[in-house]
Amino acid sequence: MSRALSGRAGTVGLVVATVLTTALTIWLSLALYDQHETEQRRQDILAAARQSALNFTSLDYRHYDRDSANVLEGATGDFKKQFAAQTEELTKLVAENESVSEGQVLEAGMVRSDEHSARVLVVADSKVTNTAAPKGEARTYRLQLDLVYRNGRWLTSDVEFVG
Repeated sequence: MSRALSGRAGTVGLVVATVLTTALTIWLSLALYDQHETEQRRQDILAAARQSALNFTSLDYRHYDRDSANVLEGATGDFKKQFAAQTEELTKLVAENESVSEGQVLEAGMVRSDEHSARVLVVADSKVTNTAAPKGEARTYRLQLDLVYRNGRWLTSDVEFVG
């Protein structure tokens, strides 16, 4: 009888160990998947913020329509409305001054994010030439971008110049 009990106890022990190992494997796999999703979202947000800042700091009077369309393509909400409302006036101003701004994103860092929104700080430089500065002048921008996730894309909903 003790041999039968010992065999059953061994079988029960193996079943319990198998169930625990399977549960632990599933739990670790889900945690790893969640970590991967979070990191992928972070990378997507930073890439969208970098592109938005680059579009915002890279404008050329010779093809301002295309450049402003690039800004609007990555924009949404009030920021898109405000930029679109100013496009006609900016087009004239940029053309009159023969303005060219060649932007370069130096750094971007996440302030906060969740599945639907994010705030990113971006440091960008640009070389600006125009009729008043034909040799060009360097400018540094510190931007705070708010982004929202819409239709499978991260779009800029607000841009602020910060200290």
